Amino acid sequence: MDERIRRHAEILVDWSAQIESGDDIVLSIDEGAHDLAVAVAEVLGYRGANLVSVYRSDEIQRAYLRAHDGEFDADPTFEKSLYENADRVLLLKGSRNTAAMADVPDERQQAHARARQGIREARLATDWVSTLHPTRALAQQAGMAFEEYREFVYDATLRDWESLAEEMGRLKTILDDGSEVHIDAPGTDLSLSIENRTAVNSAASVAYDSHNLPSGEVFTAPADADGEITFDVPMTVRGERLRDVRLTVENGEVVDFEAASGEETLAALLDTDDGARRFGELGVGMNWGIDRFTDNILFDEKMAETVHLALGRAYDACLPEGESGNDSAIHVDLITEMSEDATLSVDGEVIQRDGVFRWESGF
Repeated sequence: MDERIRRHAEILVDWSAQIESGDDIVLSIDEGAHDLAVAVAEVLGYRGANLVSVYRSDEIQRAYLRAHDGEFDADPTFEKSLYENADRVLLLKGSRNTAAMADVPDERQQAHARARQGIREARLATDWVSTLHPTRALAQQAGMAFEEYREFVYDATLRDWESLAEEMGRLKTILDDGSEVHIDAPGTDLSLSIENRTAVNSAASVAYDSHNLPSGEVFTAPADADGEITFDVPMTVRGERLRDVRLTVENGEVVDFEAASGEETLAALLDTDDGARRFGELGVGMNWGIDRFTDNILFDEKMAETVHLALGRAYDACLPEGESGNDSAIHVDLITEMSEDATLSVDGEVIQRDGVFRWESGF
């Protein structure tokens, strides 16, 4: 086995999930992530954790959803209880066909997502971590040779996370103390209220309320938003390519939209529920190991010199105690570049210009 896979497994178990002896672990394994699953299972065995493995396949999901009549039972107890009784959930992504769900009707996928919202909440209530094992399908989607893609994945994942956490802590402090963020870039003039919100230093560990490996972003939950924003980074959502998405936002709600491609899919996303037309997340990418776009949100939203906003659900970690944020069955991230003719400001003070933070040389 490639030693990088073993190192990936160790970082996931020890740094990211902070697993200890006796912890009850659900290991969700995509069909292309078998090798990583074997390495993770070995580490879990050495640590004395308890393991239940769950196999996930987009082809199986496609067959089920296409055959179903669309009237789904809400939150099946047998599955929900699995997550309610877990200490950690490790999600090993690794698709063999990134477009496997492309011919499943949007309304069927929406109905299924709504019916499973309680299951999603139960999983999110655990200390869950999602990571990715490189596959040929993902390499093809990223436009890379397989070996090139593997190098990219491990450059992004096998990092000095403690040092990056310290650097990202600077931005967290600014956002925690701030009241309003303004994004100014080509096609974008957007203000977002972040007063009384808590930013998450997403350093790839549950110790930082961070749930992705790799990570490398600081994110918060906007309370309100007004203006326009253009997302110029293409992204595949539900098997369809969204490109040059432009949203107009008034009083926190998307009131108009357009896209160069994927506009029907965008419309379906926005119609999922009331919360789908509001932003649940504002995030700033800071992982310099991610040096190109790959059409995979796990990496692309963490890329330095980018900002992303998510339509849909807000994360509780960003909210004041007792306050519920934006609620939705979806959480779909969209990304804009900040490397040219762009500024990110907090309370009127520019903290990033053309992708360079004020504490970095070249600002």
